[in-house]
Amino acid sequence: MKLKPYPKYKDSGVQWIGEIPEEWGVKKLKIVADVNISNIDKKSSDFEPYVKLCNYTDVYYNDFITSDIIFMVATASHQQISKLRLKEGDVLITKDSEEADDIAIPALVKETFKDVVCGYHLAHIRPNKLELLGSYLFRLFKSKNVSDYFTLNANGVTRFGISTYPIKNVQILLPSLPEQEKMITFLDSKTSQFDQTIEKDKQLIELLKEKRTALINHVVTKGLDKNAKMKDSGIDWIGEIPEGWSTRRIDKLSKVSRGASPRPIDDPIYFDEKGEYSWVRIADVSSSDRYLEESSEKLSVLGKSLSVALESGRLFVSIAGTVGKPIITKIKCCIHDGFVYFKNLKVNNEYLYYIFIGEQAYLGLGKWGTQLNLNTETIGLIAIPLPDDKEQHQIVQYLDKETSKIDQIIKKIEEKINLMEEYKKSLIHHVVTGKIDVRGVAL
Repeated sequence: MKLKPYPKYKDSGVQWIGEIPEEWGVKKLKIVADVNISNIDKKSSDFEPYVKLCNYTDVYYNDFITSDIIFMVATASHQQISKLRLKEGDVLITKDSEEADDIAIPALVKETFKDVVCGYHLAHIRPNKLELLGSYLFRLFKSKNVSDYFTLNANGVTRFGISTYPIKNVQILLPSLPEQEKMITFLDSKTSQFDQTIEKDKQLIELLKEKRTALINHVVTKGLDKNAKMKDSGIDWIGEIPEGWSTRRIDKLSKVSRGASPRPIDDPIYFDEKGEYSWVRIADVSSSDRYLEESSEKLSVLGKSLSVALESGRLFVSIAGTVGKPIITKIKCCIHDGFVYFKNLKVNNEYLYYIFIGEQAYLGLGKWGTQLNLNTETIGLIAIPLPDDKEQHQIVQYLDKETSKIDQIIKKIEEKINLMEEYKKSLIHHVVTGKIDVRGVAL
């Protein structure tokens, strides 16, 4: 299906908007909608009625606000409830972020609530339905033009925000109401098709990840010889192991120690962009895969002396943030007390990496990733299967090869998802800004 532009265009009179279809109008948001910045925080008062709060994360992670969301309970004044209660067709946008280009993320309220109000760090927008549909405004806020406008109007250094003025004064493109309805019907149909395909691909990725984890756990506990005679290991998570293997606690294979941090950590005296050792934050590990190859900061000589320095090739494990995640550094680095490391490891560190990444070694200690109760003692007490050095090396080589195959499939699916997401964004932008005409498109 080839979509065509409108027959005629005119100058919108707004530089960042450019030309628009001849019959469209442009008005500031405050002319066609009520805009209120929420001042309802998460605190509760004995003198106010209870409400449910639609918070920042509810908006950031959901395109549509529905009763399926589990809202936080707090209190609000009667005036706040009256002004900020959510009704069908309202649009909520985030007004703060750590990045300037991650502001004004919209969500559309799909139903009217009796007891749900707009929470802190959000703007509540109620369109005048005689001129502007909330469903159209929601899509318009997803267009590149509007997104770029808010990025340019964001203020901040380490955290960015937008004030009430640029929100109320953003220029809104106004097709007729029947045309807005046609656009939304078209976009709902097309984006739903994309979303269904994307969801199926994401489910496939999860299945592939489960297959990868199952493969790792099988090989590190059963080895590569399918005909090997087995024996009971006596360890629940391990089960049977080959007869020639043993089991050892990690603290019998290495001293488990914790990292250290200079205090106060935000003192610039501890940092030097030309320093020899990189400073590892939880975010650096969370965003990396198997190997740590870079970090955003480097320590000064003084900073290094107050931390724990590791050379390239060392394994360490996160006990905060993405709890339980192992990583092998490929750079000289220093780690803080949110990590543990192994001082004199008597086992192949790549083999131990695979044991940790398989997650089963943490059985009984909590949920991998967020709720594990890990420290030097609990990690030291973990018992692991132990083949000889040669077989450890063979296992690592085999898993490198086989997991790489799965990772390549996952990567291709993720690339496909990214392309669909980009095409979806482009389609929304071209429709709501009048670059293409969908009035005559049959669905």
